[in-house]
Amino acid sequence: MQIVAAVARERAGSFSIEKLDLADPRPDELLVRIVASGMCQTDLHGRDGYYNTPLPAVFGHEGAGIVAAVGRSVTNFAVGDHVVLSFPWCSTCANCKRQMEFHCQNNFELKMRGTRPDGSTLMSQGGAPVYGAFFQQSSFATYAIANERFAVKIRKDAPLELLGPFACSGQTGAGAVLNAMQPRAGDAFAVFGVGAVGLSALMAARIAGCDPIIAVDIHEKRLVLARELGATHVINHTGRTDVVAEIRKITGDGVRFSLETSAQPAVLRRRPQRATVPPEHQRLRI
Repeated sequence: MQIVAAVARERAGSFSIEKLDLADPRPDELLVRIVASGMCQTDLHGRDGYYNTPLPAVFGHEGAGIVAAVGRSVTNFAVGDHVVLSFPWCSTCANCKRQMEFHCQNNFELKMRGTRPDGSTLMSQGGAPVYGAFFQQSSFATYAIANERFAVKIRKDAPLELLGPFACSGQTGAGAVLNAMQPRAGDAFAVFGVGAVGLSALMAARIAGCDPIIAVDIHEKRLVLARELGATHVINHTGRTDVVAEIRKITGDGVRFSLETSAQPAVLRRRPQRATVPPEHQRLRI
């Protein structure tokens, strides 16, 4: 079938909106009409060549949409179901067999290679391959194909246009808190960087009953939102603020759990200097 997609044809270049041909779904695959897709910095890194995904390619890994067709062996989904497309996992490696799919030993290849696991491409133009299957979905398009294992069915009254980021930032931040840290009620918690991942972690910390919950960032608007979503305290690290000292003022002994989401090495130091980041990179940070 013919679709419209945002195609990356050169590293760090602009996306071009083009018509492509999309393969039919296989027996264990879904065809999903994409209603909305988040844009993550990982998509831009893919376009820019960080992962050696072949170009031209279609990126996008935070897709949410409506099932338009199902393969003949699919039993858990039907046409009309609302879904969020999540990360891929192989199901055969040692970690997948232990139900640790998020540590799949083959996940990098599945996410970044630009093809199905067997090396086949999903999209083409004039007979020439256009690489995709990014995170085994490529949701920067009007339609996407995904294996049924990587789709999550959601309620039809949930706002699809808002749910795509659950596939990445939502489960990354919340999973780090609820699955890895597993804090108890009353544990002090701090999150450094309150973009999509940090805010998801903050909300998870609130669900877990953490107190206090401290949000640290350099953008005041983000800190205002952090307050609305459950932060008990916020720290704006825009000058020479000693964040560690401020946290100790709030907690006495420090926090039991902290999560760093800014990817700035200086944030991990005892008395960090404010990192020098080009403005264009600051806009792209999670």
